[in-house]
Amino acid sequence: MNKSPVYNIKAVPVEKIVANDYNPNTVASPEMKLLYDSIKEDGYTMPIVCYYDKDKDQYIIVDGFHRYRIIKEYPDIYEREKGLLPVSVIDKSLDRRMASTIRHNRARGNHDVDLMSNIVKELHELGRSDAWIAKHLGMDRDEILRLKQITGLAALFKEVDFTQAWEPDEKSLLDIDDD
Repeated sequence: MNKSPVYNIKAVPVEKIVANDYNPNTVASPEMKLLYDSIKEDGYTMPIVCYYDKDKDQYIIVDGFHRYRIIKEYPDIYEREKGLLPVSVIDKSLDRRMASTIRHNRARGNHDVDLMSNIVKELHELGRSDAWIAKHLGMDRDEILRLKQITGLAALFKEVDFTQAWEPDEKSLLDIDDD
């Protein structure tokens, strides 16, 4: 990457922008109200980060979904902005866009655990290893394991080394007290 995408902000009609289907980030109502107040007072101070899908002529949100919601849900903001959002475009594959979304979100706050476990599942289905997920999503192996357990899918555990179950030997059986 020669130059950061933020140096090439585009004003994009909000109708050409769509949410991704994997963002695990949630914002409570009081914080959404605060975001509205912030955008009303200060304007959009940060661009929405998107991937441009040439085939569909759409911008898919990587980061900034809640800022996007504000312009969609508040007519006063939509009118003031003339239906345009500042967009910074990144050109990455789906797995790398997912990783970007998680990095942006984790740097700011909390995630919905069920949605996060679905991302881990989907990344595994895209062929990404635990090591890749750990590196690109900023997780440790224990966190990845916990998220895999939530989905309950055996395929997610293909990299996990399980030890043999303990089998008692005859001496151990003789040591058991028969109360």
